[in-house]
Amino acid sequence: MKALLNMLKNSIFLLFVLLITSCNKTNWTENYREKEKSPFGTYIIHNEVNTLFKNQEIVTLKENFYDYLYYNYDTTSADYGNYICIKHTASKLTDDGVSDLLSFVYDGNSAFLSLNYFSDALIEQLEITTNNLDRNVYLVEDLKPLKGQFYLEDNTFEKDTFNFDRNIRRHYFVTYNEDKTIVLGSAKIDGEKVPNFMKIYHGKGAIYVHSNPVVFTNYYMLSGKENYAENVLSYLPSSTIFWDPQIKRSKYSNENDDNNNSVFKFFLQHKTLTWFLFVSLAGVLLFMLFNARRKQRAIPIIHPLKNTTVAFTQTISSLYLKEQDHKNLVTKKIAFFLEKVRTKYLLDTNNLNKEFIKNLAAKSDNNLQNTKYLINTIITLDKRSECTQEELLVLHKMIDNFFKK
Repeated sequence: MKALLNMLKNSIFLLFVLLITSCNKTNWTENYREKEKSPFGTYIIHNEVNTLFKNQEIVTLKENFYDYLYYNYDTTSADYGNYICIKHTASKLTDDGVSDLLSFVYDGNSAFLSLNYFSDALIEQLEITTNNLDRNVYLVEDLKPLKGQFYLEDNTFEKDTFNFDRNIRRHYFVTYNEDKTIVLGSAKIDGEKVPNFMKIYHGKGAIYVHSNPVVFTNYYMLSGKENYAENVLSYLPSSTIFWDPQIKRSKYSNENDDNNNSVFKFFLQHKTLTWFLFVSLAGVLLFMLFNARRKQRAIPIIHPLKNTTVAFTQTISSLYLKEQDHKNLVTKKIAFFLEKVRTKYLLDTNNLNKEFIKNLAAKSDNNLQNTKYLINTIITLDKRSECTQEELLVLHKMIDNFFKK
């Protein structure tokens, strides 16, 4: 219980530090990284491993577990250990790695695997089958509503129900070898209890499998659910802990060589296919050589420069209309009208008097009354500090009709 209280205190302190130092938007994706302080990283439980496993040596693997065993494991040693992997999937544990891990367990060691996805090699060698009703749920907003109720089958916890409020996939074990398997925990799915935590005996040791790794993440370590994680891990025997961050693939597994096989390597293994490959490559090279000599390089089409005056004008007018600055547009319309009168009819526009109106009507072949009405409108609007949209439209129409004559 003291270990749990210490873990809780440290977790609250870590949360406080996170709230003070974090300025970025919270990352709600499930990453299960030991250095990640986001809700679904495993920073807290990895840093509290010394509290969970007191007086036990902790080894955080910096290489693939297969490689570690290759160099460090001695079957004659009496110093047994516990391998722990909490991930979405043990993707870096190859088929050879699974075989070596089970050999490690067979000699009297233990392994704890909490995964959302168990590889075919693990399923086959552990003699289990799984079912994940939420295998196609990946988005944060779709995972959030998934709740769960977990139970531990030991008599000590028979009255305890562990409730989890989000990201709990309905992932459980369907079949298993009953002769060498003990169900340690279950989850309630559609009103029925199904196994989600089991101990599988293998040789002198045992492998513990758990189907909901999200319960070991930072979110649940800070949500008052840390006692469930502590209770689950308490099943492991007291010995050295090998914590696997799954950081690298094996350098020595034969599977790496198999995965790197290329199509060309396959062709070169057969004499007839090798000749076919060389003849095909020679034919392609000859075709490219003669085809390049016969064809002239394409002459690029140089398009004339486009007149963008109209588009520019439309853009500027749209800008003014959007800003609702009608007075500014009225001023520009008046300036445009007077400039055109000066250039087209050679009239002085400094004094818009009766003589100017008479000369303008005569030269433009417009009705005197209409011309007088237009000039008076211009004088009136020019004196105003603000103009309405209707006044702007009326002025535009009058000027447009004037120049159509």
